[in-house]
Amino acid sequence: MAKRILVAGSSNIDFLLTTPYIPAPGETLLSAGKYAFTPGGKGANAAVAAKAMGADVVFCSRVGDDAYGDRLIALFKERGIDTRYIKVDRLEQTGLAVVMLEKSGTNRIIVFSGANKKISDADVEASFSSYPDAVLTQFEIRPDAVIAAARLANDEGLPLFVDAGPADEEFPLEKLERVEIFSPNETETEILTGIRPNNLENCLRASIALCNRVDIKYVVLKLGSRGCYVYDGKYCDLVSPYEVPVVDTTAAGDVFTAALTTEYLRTGKILDAARFANAAGALAVSKLGAINSVPTEDEVRALMNA
Repeated sequence: MAKRILVAGSSNIDFLLTTPYIPAPGETLLSAGKYAFTPGGKGANAAVAAKAMGADVVFCSRVGDDAYGDRLIALFKERGIDTRYIKVDRLEQTGLAVVMLEKSGTNRIIVFSGANKKISDADVEASFSSYPDAVLTQFEIRPDAVIAAARLANDEGLPLFVDAGPADEEFPLEKLERVEIFSPNETETEILTGIRPNNLENCLRASIALCNRVDIKYVVLKLGSRGCYVYDGKYCDLVSPYEVPVVDTTAAGDVFTAALTTEYLRTGKILDAARFANAAGALAVSKLGAINSVPTEDEVRALMNA
């Protein structure tokens, strides 16, 4: 039977603008690229990805009482996600992320939280009545909601998975108490520890620094084109990436963490889960968009077998 994952996180509409480069201050750039409004948000990306990887997914989030909110809820239902704990906020707009995508596939993102900033600890507490097997959350919602998810997961003995993005150096990591897997990317690692994980020594130093603040079973650093780094408090492994053409890195980290969570719950093997997550993240960067780039479990296993 598929594990039920409760995802507590954000839902956004992404305004995706392709551009040859990011303009300098005061510069006006006429882009020959395209723009689009696509579904996204770190929580939504993770929820859709976990479902695509074979999990049973319950999503706790908020959207605005607007056309974008309606579009997102319809999408989640279409993908088979339990939407009972998505609230429609009558006062706030649906969250918006402005994604500036360069030709290299590198992106820069500005997020307007909108209804996401109203996700409360009460919303999260209500969603636990779905009887999840595990909890996955990110930092794109209010800290008190993240901490509530952690507290409830720990109280009920459920494994907690944390995608540490977007990172905030002021976030009280200690209040997470116990985390099964904590997974920041390179930038987030540096923000949280002051250490750039640009070599193996610094990956180890950063992982130890994180474990000194929180009781973490596994630290998994997302290293982009270098794969990922896994640390369990004693041993470390650098897991090789899958090489693919890079089109758009948006949501790749969210897909990675959702795949990591799903495969780890399925197998209990962290390195197998890391390899699976690397393949899922690789497929995500090979497509344009956020939720639109989420691969299926079959596609991930096909890449691994190839």
